[in-house]
Amino acid sequence: MQSAPEPTTKREERNVFLFLVVVLVPALAVALVGSYGLAIWISQILLGPPHG
Repeated sequence: MQSAPEPTTKREERNVFLFLVVVLVPALAVALVGSYGLAIWISQILLGPPHG
């Protein structure tokens, strides 16, 4: 049988929170903006610049 998992400590919760705030969220933001910029750039290569 499986034993019950140990409860998380305040220190573990703080470490996970700091990882999310300092590493993961900024990395996802950069990846999202970079992907959007790449998509716009490729679409302008294929379709030409926007007409106004």
